[in-house]
Amino acid sequence: QVHLVESGGGLVQAGGSLRLSCVASGRALSNYVMGWFRQAPGKERELVAGASWNGGITYYADSVRGRFTISRDNAKNTVVLQMNSLKPPDTAVYYCAASSTNALRIAPDAYDYWGQGTQVTVSS
Repeated sequence: QVHLVESGGGLVQAGGSLRLSCVASGRALSNYVMGWFRQAPGKERELVAGASWNGGITYYADSVRGRFTISRDNAKNTVVLQMNSLKPPDTAVYYCAASSTNALRIAPDAYDYWGQGTQVTVSS
């Protein structure tokens, strides 16, 4: 069992930055592929960034590539999503998720554990 807690969301103007953190407890984070998802009202939950167990393989959605960076520190059981050049379409609830699969997968149902989510609002 893994318990995930996100923090760092908030309200920011377009062009600004936010840093989301996810702290895990229970089992070591190194056992899991980690992902940051987001879900806007009326839209499906989508993977915006993911990292393999050691961070050697990463994934970014086209809409955030070059602006968002995922990083993980397994020793601290922490995963971070640095979000720069934020845009109003980035407004959503952001979720940290852990997957016990060996591969970095995009589908939400590949992830076993989820945090409670943190709201990110980007104003124009």
